[in-house]
Amino acid sequence: MEYCDRQVRIARRKCCHQPPNLGKRKRRAAFVVWEEGDDLDLQEAIWTCKNGQIQRRHPSIRSGGEIETKIEKREKEGKKRKIPKKKDLVEMTSKGAMSSGGGDDASAARRNSKKPQYSRFTQQELPACKPILTPGWVITIFIFVGIIFIPIGLASLFASERVVEIVDQYDKDCVPNKYSEDMVGFIQSSETNKTCSRTLTVPKLMKSPVYVYYQLDNFYQNHRRYVKSRSDKQLRSSAYEKDTSTCSPEATTADGSPIVPCGLIAWSLFNDTYGFSVNDKALEVSKKNIAWKSDQDYKFGSDVFPKNFQNGSLIGGAKLNSSIPLSEQEDLIVWMRTAALPTFRKLYGRIEEDLEANEKITVEIQNNYNTYAFGGNKRLVLSTTSWIGGKNDFLGVAYLLVGGLCLFLAISFILMYVIKPRPLGDPSFLSWNRNPAGHFN
Repeated sequence: MEYCDRQVRIARRKCCHQPPNLGKRKRRAAFVVWEEGDDLDLQEAIWTCKNGQIQRRHPSIRSGGEIETKIEKREKEGKKRKIPKKKDLVEMTSKGAMSSGGGDDASAARRNSKKPQYSRFTQQELPACKPILTPGWVITIFIFVGIIFIPIGLASLFASERVVEIVDQYDKDCVPNKYSEDMVGFIQSSETNKTCSRTLTVPKLMKSPVYVYYQLDNFYQNHRRYVKSRSDKQLRSSAYEKDTSTCSPEATTADGSPIVPCGLIAWSLFNDTYGFSVNDKALEVSKKNIAWKSDQDYKFGSDVFPKNFQNGSLIGGAKLNSSIPLSEQEDLIVWMRTAALPTFRKLYGRIEEDLEANEKITVEIQNNYNTYAFGGNKRLVLSTTSWIGGKNDFLGVAYLLVGGLCLFLAISFILMYVIKPRPLGDPSFLSWNRNPAGHFN
């Protein structure tokens, strides 16, 4: 107790006590002195000195040993303090200024930072609908999709089956046998007879209007250089007649005069022609309203007339009537709307008469367009339409496949749920239920 007696002389109103439950090794070092009302932290316990007795205990964590009182701590801190000299004060002031400058730089950096301000919207913490896909909901959704898609698929297939279509490939049959090894020479020669007669049989009643298409295969209208070889400004207005900078190589003639319309698309205009007759009676093919109305009104000007078109040594396709404005030359307008795929159909005209079943249609074809140079094919197509357009089974088959797959999955889930049910978890443990506002601390 000498240690306690010596410390009692330092300050009055002290407690000197050995806290209980100390290990044998620390028992001698545990005689401590502390001020009235101070707390002693030792071996996960706090002991309060009050009226010379240890009164209170509650958990705390602190590694033990010899423990200092508040007075002793204050005395030690006071001994360590030094009165700064004038020189030290100057240095401290300069350092403070530097630190304040650094603070200004930090604040400026924060102002110039590109980091967005915090918001619950940008951090995706807004409340949201998060449905729980229970087996009942999943089965119901699959059944609903199947019930809706299967009738749509059947209706689409029936509509496609009602479309009557005649397709005739004539490019090779319209070349004489002696030119079978040199089809390119045949089509490029101006002395060969390119008239070809074909006979088509109507399989079913084709109610008017009967649409006439020409189909090209292996013709890449979506090629980048081909698509860019045109001048939309020149097509819209005669004021831009000389705007041919994007039309190379069909921009100007040899003497520098502009070509209207310029570019490779117009230059390669399809020029095969078709004439139809039934029982020696000619069928008129109407070319009115075969182009998009918006193209006629906004993309092709009524004051723009063909000029220097197909006047060079190399003829690419059909010629245009220089007395008719471009807005009325619908064959050109249809052709200038480029196709996305290498196999495409374009509307040639309409036959405004019904074609009876088993009738023989005689077609006189002028085989002028050169598809032999690039290995392309040409087909003549006669077709009716339905509420889904032309003949196309893909849409109906796709709806049937999706609807059938959904019904199959629904039946599979029902069997799994009945044969081997699985208990559901408690939804209250989901994160959005534990944090309804959507914000995670």
